[in-house]
Amino acid sequence: MTLSDPGSSARRNAKIWAALGVISVTIIAVVLIDGLPADETTPTLIRADPTETYDPVEAGEPPPEGFRQLLTRDQIAPVYDPEFTSADTVDWPQDMLVLAISGTSESKAYPVTHLNQREMVIDHIDGEPILVSW
Repeated sequence: MTLSDPGSSARRNAKIWAALGVISVTIIAVVLIDGLPADETTPTLIRADPTETYDPVEAGEPPPEGFRQLLTRDQIAPVYDPEFTSADTVDWPQDMLVLAISGTSESKAYPVTHLNQREMVIDHIDGEPILVSW
């Protein structure tokens, strides 16, 4: 019996979790974008103009009863230029949770531990802008 490197097990498990996340995000994206037949009950993807969206705070709506805001609006800055490394080189724990997305030419995984601190990542996949949020 030989003992394996504990880091290799963690890397293998991280790759498995990343692959599962990519598969689930891909399935969701395909269904939302073009996987459902077009009929009156199918939701349509609409790109909103931020200058024309409704802002309940700006409109003066009161917060829900019992709501307690700890941070003011926009106090947590999103990540604008995330840095990535190869899945072969990361040494994540085997139970690391990630949000993953896959395009036609690239795949990316975002560790939930990092998203807990910053909550949003502004990024691109296959040249298209995306927002990853937690």
